[in-house]
Amino acid sequence: MAYTQGVSPETFEAIHNVNTDKLSTLTEQQLRPILPCLVRMSLCAPLDTSEKWTLERKKILKCLSGIDVVNSLVALLSIDFHELEQDAKKEMNIGNKLGGTQTESTLISQLEQGLTLDFERSDAARKLRLLLSELLFIMSQMKETRVGFYHKSSELFESDVYLEEVSDVLCIAQAELPSLLPVTEVAEALLHVENGPWLLCRVVANVPDSFYHVCTSLISNGEQQDEETVGGQRRSEALRMLCEMCPSQALTIRALCVKHCRLPSLAVALTLHHCHETSDVGKAGDVTEGLSDVVGFVIGLLLGSDQKVRYWFAQFIRNGQKRKDSSSILHALRQELLEQLICILPIVHDAQVVQGCAFIRLYCALKCITGLRFNDEEIRVLLRLITCHPQPSGAGVRFISLSLCLLLACPYLLGNMEQEKIAVSWLKWLVQESGHFEKASGVKASFGEMLLLIAIHFHSSQNVAIVDLVSSTLGIQAAVKANALSKMKTLFIQEIFTEQIVAAHAVKVHVTQGLNAHISGYLPIHCIYHLLKTRAFSKHKVNIKDWIFKQLCSSTTPIHPLVPPLIEVYVNSIIMPSSKTDRMNEPISEEEILSVFKHSVLTQHLGGNSSSGGVVYMETDCEPEEPRSNLTAQLLLLYYILLYQDTLLTNMKNIATSNRKILQYGDQLLSQLPIKALVREAQKEQLLYAGLFSPLLKLLATHFPHLCLVEDWLDENLHDSVFKTSTICVPDLLCSVPAVHKAFSLLPNEPTELLLYLDQLSALSAQDLLPYTEVIVDNLNRLLDPNIPRKVLELVKTVWIKLHTVIPRKLRVMTVNSLRPSRSISFNNKPFTENDITLDPIIVLQSDERIFRCPPLTEIVLRVLEAFLQASRCYMTEQVQANPVIDKSGQIQPTIEREELKNALLAAQESAAVQILLESCLPKDESEKSGDLLSDLREVQCLVCSRLHQMFIADPNLVKLVHFQGYPSELLPMAVAGIPSMHICLDFIPELLSQPHLDKQLDCVISLRSRLVIKRS
Repeated sequence: MAYTQGVSPETFEAIHNVNTDKLSTLTEQQLRPILPCLVRMSLCAPLDTSEKWTLERKKILKCLSGIDVVNSLVALLSIDFHELEQDAKKEMNIGNKLGGTQTESTLISQLEQGLTLDFERSDAARKLRLLLSELLFIMSQMKETRVGFYHKSSELFESDVYLEEVSDVLCIAQAELPSLLPVTEVAEALLHVENGPWLLCRVVANVPDSFYHVCTSLISNGEQQDEETVGGQRRSEALRMLCEMCPSQALTIRALCVKHCRLPSLAVALTLHHCHETSDVGKAGDVTEGLSDVVGFVIGLLLGSDQKVRYWFAQFIRNGQKRKDSSSILHALRQELLEQLICILPIVHDAQVVQGCAFIRLYCALKCITGLRFNDEEIRVLLRLITCHPQPSGAGVRFISLSLCLLLACPYLLGNMEQEKIAVSWLKWLVQESGHFEKASGVKASFGEMLLLIAIHFHSSQNVAIVDLVSSTLGIQAAVKANALSKMKTLFIQEIFTEQIVAAHAVKVHVTQGLNAHISGYLPIHCIYHLLKTRAFSKHKVNIKDWIFKQLCSSTTPIHPLVPPLIEVYVNSIIMPSSKTDRMNEPISEEEILSVFKHSVLTQHLGGNSSSGGVVYMETDCEPEEPRSNLTAQLLLLYYILLYQDTLLTNMKNIATSNRKILQYGDQLLSQLPIKALVREAQKEQLLYAGLFSPLLKLLATHFPHLCLVEDWLDENLHDSVFKTSTICVPDLLCSVPAVHKAFSLLPNEPTELLLYLDQLSALSAQDLLPYTEVIVDNLNRLLDPNIPRKVLELVKTVWIKLHTVIPRKLRVMTVNSLRPSRSISFNNKPFTENDITLDPIIVLQSDERIFRCPPLTEIVLRVLEAFLQASRCYMTEQVQANPVIDKSGQIQPTIEREELKNALLAAQESAAVQILLESCLPKDESEKSGDLLSDLREVQCLVCSRLHQMFIADPNLVKLVHFQGYPSELLPMAVAGIPSMHICLDFIPELLSQPHLDKQLDCVISLRSRLVIKRS
C-alpha cells in the first residue's frame, strides 16, 4: 500500500467546509480520495438551487475536468440503485439465515475466474454487486458470537492494485444506499478486512459530516485494553489514521476514549503526537506546552475524581509492564515523561518548581496507583529531582513536602550507599533551612513540622500514620509495606532525629499565630500532639506547658480540628501515668488562666467579687479583631479546666493510692470564670466551634448541671429569636443606673417612671443589661409591697431572666442575698456566698415570707432553688469522688456507706424544700381561705405544684419520703389536683397504713387515697 494516497488534512478540511476555492488549489493527487464525493456533488440534482451554489458547482466541475477516473465514477452513478438495493436486501436475508454461506448469493452468479479477476473485467453494475456481496457477508458474520477476532480474507480488499477502484465503488455504494450501508456499520465491517483502516478514511472523507459519529461508534464498541487484542490494535490504527486526516479532532477523540474507558493506548498515542506537534511548533527548546499536556493528561486520569477512569488507565499501565517490547505505547510514554523531566533540571525558578511538583505527584501516582516499577534511569533522575534546593517560596515549601512524600512512598529510590548519602545530605539541609524557608516564604505550614512529624512516627513505629501522612499530602492512597520503610526509619532516627532531639526541637518551634481550620498542611501542633501521645516531653524532661498555653491563646475561629484532641492528650499526660515514664507534664497555672480572663467576653462594667460567687468583668481595650480571638482562647481554657477536673476525679483513686500530688483548681478559680456566657457564645456559633462545643457541653452538664437547666436553655432561645422593642417612646427620658435607682425609691406611690425605665430595659440585650444588674437585684425587696403594679413585677422578671442567661451564678447569689428578710440581716450582715448556698440550698427559701404572695418573684425563687439543689447534688458527688478513704494497708475503702450518707443528706435537703414550699401554699387569713381562683395565692400554688411535679418525676422516692414525713391535710386537695405525679402515692399507701402511731395520720391517708382514686376514675 506504499503507493496509495491517503487523505491529507488539507483535503479533508476543504471538503468538510465545502471550500471550493481551497479545492481548486489542490493537486489531482490530493483530490483523488474525494473524487466520488465531488462527482456526486457536480452531477446529482442539488437541493440548493441558488445562484451562489451554481457557481460553486462550476468550480467543482472545473476541478474534475481532465481527470480520467471521473468517467468510471460517472458510470457507477448511472446504474439502477433501486434494483440493486432490492437484491442486496435479499442477500442480507440469506446471510442472516442460520447456516447461510457466501455461495448462496442473489447479487452475483457463480464466480468462475476468481473475485479479483471478475472485478477487473466487470462493468460498473457488477463491480457494485461484487463489493456489496463481500461487504454484506462480513456484516452478517459480525452479528454472530465469536471467541476471538474475526478476520475476513478477501482478495478484493487485499490486492493493492484494486484498492483505489474498490474505494471508489465503496464510497458510491455507501452514499447511494445509506439505509442499507450505514456508515458506522461499514466502519465496523472494514476493521475485519485487510486495508480496512485505509478504506475507512476514504469513506469518511467522502462523507465528512460522519467523522464524529464514526469515531464515537468505533470507540464505544472498542476494547478496554486495545494493545492486548488484534481487534483493539486494528481499531486503534483506524482511529489514529482518522485523526491524522483531521488533526483538529485528535483531542476530542482522546476525550471520547477517556469518557468511554476504551482504547487507552490510542489516547496515549494521540497525547504524545499532540505533544510532538506542539513542541515542533515552538522549536525553541521550550517544552512547556508538551509538559502541561502529557503530564496534565496522565495526572488527570490517575488523580481525577472518576474512579472508573483511574482503574482503566491503571490496568493499561499494569498490562504494559508485562510487555517487554520497547515499541509499546507505555514505553514511549515513559520515555517522553523522562525526557521532559530532564529538561526542567536543575530546578531554579518558581515555574520549574511548579512543574517539578507536578512530576512528583505524577510519579507518585504511577507508583502508588498503577504499581509501576521504575527503571534505573528513572530512579536516577527522580532522586536528582527530589534532592533539588528550591528557592524559599510557597511553591518551594510545597515542592519539598512532596519530595519527602515521594521518598517515603518509593523507598527503593535509595538502592545503594551513594544514593543514601545524597538523601541524608538533603535531609540535613532541610533541617537547617526549615526556619529560613518559613520566614522567607511567609507560609505558616512549613516542611520542618512535617520532618518532625515523620521522625515522631518513626520513633513510635507508627508506619500506618506515616502512610496516612504521605497519602493526605499527595492526595493519593499510598500503599507502602512496613518492611520497605525500615531503611528510611534508620536514616531518620539514627542519622537525623533522635527522640530527645525531636522533643527539644519541637518545643522551640514557634506557635502558629491565628491557628484555625483554614490553615492546611502540617503545623507545629501536629508534632506536639504526637509527641504528647508518646510522652516524649515528660520522658526527656522537656517543659511543654508554656508552648501549649501560647498556642491556645493564639488560636482563633474556626477551631482547628486538632486543638481539642491536643488538650485531651495534654491533660492525660498531666494526670494519667504511663508505662514509659514516671514523670508528668506540668499543668497550666491559675495565674496564667486568670490572665486570659482579665478581659471578659461580656466587655461590660459589672462590679462583684469572687467571695460572693461572682465574676469580675472589666472593660477591654482590645482591637476590633481581638475579642473573637480572646473568646476562642477563653473557651479553650474553659474546656481545658473542665476536662482537667473531670479526668482528675475519674483517676482520683489511682492518684490517692500512689500518693501523687497533683494541682487541683479550686472553686475560687471556677467562680471567676464566665462559664455560662462563654458557652452561650459558643452555642451561637457552633460551626466556628465544631469539635469543641459538644464535648464542652457534655462536661458542663456533668459538673455544672445547674448551668444546663432546661428552662434556662428555652429562655435563651426565646430571647435570641424574639427581637423586642420598647412599647413606650419617651424621648426625654434617658435610662441610666442612677435614674433607675431613683425610680425604685419612689415605689410604691409613683411606679410610672420605673415602668417606663423597665420597658426600655426589657428591650435591651442581655449584655447591655449588665450595668443595671445591681440596681435591679438590690431593689427586689421593694417589690414585695402588695401595692406594686403587676406590670412592674412582670417587667422586672423579664429583665432578671435576660440577665440570668449570661451571669446565672452571680445573679442567683445576689438574688438570695437581696430577698433575705430584714430581721435576719441585723443578726448577720455577712452575705451568703455561692459555696454557702450550695452546701445548704434551704437558704434560698429562708427569704421574706411575702415572696410567696408575689407570683413573679416566686417564679424567680423557684428557679434559683432548683439550680442550687442541682449544684448541691453535684457538689456532694464530686466530694465523694475527690476524697477517697484509704485504709492502713493503702487500699481504697468501699464508698457504699459514704454514698448512702450522701443520698440521705440530699434527700433531707430536698424533702425540707418540699415541706417549706407546701407550707407556703397555706392560706394565712380569711381572705385567702375564700378560695378565689384569681388570687395571688392561687397563682403561687400553681407555680409550686408545677415545681414539685418536676421534683417528684426526677426522684419518685422523694414523694414517698414527704408523705411518710407528713404535711398539713389542708394541702391534700391542692396537691392531688395540682401535682400530676401524685398518683405514685397509690403504690405505697399500704405501707403508710402499716406504720405504727397512725392515729393522727389515718384521716389524711384515707383522704389521700380516696382523692387519688376519684381523680383517676
